[in-house]
Amino acid sequence: MKLGTRARYGMRALVDIATYSKDEPVRLKEIARRQNVSLSYLEHIVGPLISGGILRSIRGPGGGVSLLRKPEDIQLVQVMQLLEGSLSTTDCVLNPEVCPRSEQCATRSLWAEISDAMHEVLSRKSLTDLLDRNDTVLEGSCVPQSFRRSQKPVSLSGNEASGDRGEASCG
Repeated sequence: MKLGTRARYGMRALVDIATYSKDEPVRLKEIARRQNVSLSYLEHIVGPLISGGILRSIRGPGGGVSLLRKPEDIQLVQVMQLLEGSLSTTDCVLNPEVCPRSEQCATRSLWAEISDAMHEVLSRKSLTDLLDRNDTVLEGSCVPQSFRRSQKPVSLSGNEASGDRGEASCG
C-alpha cells in the first residue's frame, strides 16, 4: 500500500508552514519552492486543509497561509482524512455490502486490522511529532543546505570532523 502525493506533500507543507510562519503567513509560492511541488498542485492540497480548519488563508499583500491551531492540536489522522479520505485499505472494510464475499472473506479481517492500525498510529500523532523530527537542520538530510533553519548543521553521527558538510543526498 502506498500513500498518495496529496498526503505526502500535504504533511510536508504543514511542517513547512509550522516552521516558517512564526508571526506571519507563509506564501504558497515559497512553500512550493522549498518543497519542490508545483504551485497549482499545492493550491489543491491546501484547500481541504483550509476547509477542514487546519489552515487559515490571508489574502492580499503579506498574505499566505498559517496554522489555525497550535501544532499539538492538529491530529495527523484528521489531516490524512482531509487529504486522502477514508483510511480504510479496501472498500469492503467500511461497506461490506460492496462485496458479496464480505461475510466469509478470509482476507477482510486482515484489511480491517491494517486500517485500524493506521488509524490508531495517526490518532496518537500530532503535527508537533513531525516538527520534533523535522530534518531541516540535520546533516545529510534531504533538505538542501540553503533551506535549513540553522547555519551550523547538526551531525547525525556526532562526528563533526568527518568533512561532510550536509549537502542534500537523497537516494
